[in-house]
Amino acid sequence: MTAARARWLLAAVLVPVLATSACSDSNAVNRVSSKAGGGSGGYGYKIAVVTHGGAGDAFWSIVKAGAVQGGKDMGDSVSYQSEGDPTAQARLIDNAVNQKPDGLVVSMANPQALKAAVQRAVAAGIPVITINAGGAESKSYGALEHIGSDEQVAGEAVGGKLKAEGVKNVVCVIQEAGNVSLETRCAGVKAALGGTVTNLQVDNNNLPAAQATLEAKLQQDKSIQGIVTLGAQVASTAEAAISGTHSSAKLATFDLNADVAKAVVDGKIDFAVDQQPYLQGYLAVQMLTLYKSNLNVLGGGLPVLTGPNLVTKDNAAAVLKLTAAGTR
Repeated sequence: MTAARARWLLAAVLVPVLATSACSDSNAVNRVSSKAGGGSGGYGYKIAVVTHGGAGDAFWSIVKAGAVQGGKDMGDSVSYQSEGDPTAQARLIDNAVNQKPDGLVVSMANPQALKAAVQRAVAAGIPVITINAGGAESKSYGALEHIGSDEQVAGEAVGGKLKAEGVKNVVCVIQEAGNVSLETRCAGVKAALGGTVTNLQVDNNNLPAAQATLEAKLQQDKSIQGIVTLGAQVASTAEAAISGTHSSAKLATFDLNADVAKAVVDGKIDFAVDQQPYLQGYLAVQMLTLYKSNLNVLGGGLPVLTGPNLVTKDNAAAVLKLTAAGTR
C-alpha cells in the first residue's frame, strides 16, 4: 500500500468520527455538562426552592424529599427553605435571587404578597417554576410553568364523591388563614356537593384547640354529615373530634401521610386526596434543569397536574407501604 493510499484511508475513518464529535458537542442534551454536580445527570446547576410550608410539616417534607432527589438524579445542587409568613417568604426569595441560582422554585399560598419578589427573580433572568399554590397567578408573574393540583377540580372531586354517598351537609376545615388554595378547595367542594358547605377556620399550629372547635361544631349541629379537612395533620384531629362526639359524619381529607393512609385502610377516613407532593418537588427541579440545558417547557401555558389522585379503601394499603419511604 502506498503512503498516499494509507493517508486516504485514515482520513476516511476519521472524518465521520470528527463529524459525530462536533454534532454531539453542539447538543447540550447529548453530552454531560462540564459543571458536573456529582449526580448521574451531571448538569451541576444550582436550584433554589422556597416554599410556604412550615418546618416539620409532613407534607412539605415530602416536597423537599422530591426536590432533593431530583437534584441528585440530575446532578444539581438544591437549596431548600420554607417560611409560612408571606412577607418573610418574599425576603427568602430575594435572598435566593441574590445568590444568582440557575433556577428558582416557589410555592405561592399568598400570591399577591410574593408578586414583586417573583417578578424580580424573572427580571434578573432566573427561570422560575411555581408549585403547589398560586397556579392562577403563575403565568402572569412570569413563571415558566406551574406544577401542582388544580384546587377547584380537586375540591369538586371531593364534593362529587360525598354527594354520591348521600352527604348533604359538610364542614370544610381551613387550617391556614389567607391561603387561597385552601379556600378554593372548599369552593370546589361546595360547587359539586350542591348542599350546605360551611367553612370553619382553625389553627394548624394549635391542634388541641382545633379539635375543641370541631367538637363544639358537631355538638351544635347534629345535621352535619361530613367533614372535609384540607391537610393530613388536621385529618387526625377531625377523626378524634368525630370519635369524641360520637358523630356519624364521614371524614374526607386532602393530602396524605402514613396516619391518613392507615385510617383509610381501617375505615376511619372515607377517602383522601393525594396531590403527590413528591412529584411537585421532583418535577420542578427536573424541568428547570431541562429548561436550562434544552429550553424544554411543559404545560403549554397550562398547569402540569399532579392531582387529584383519590386514595380509597381499595388502594390505600398499597400506598401505605410507600409512606415509610417518605415519598407518599
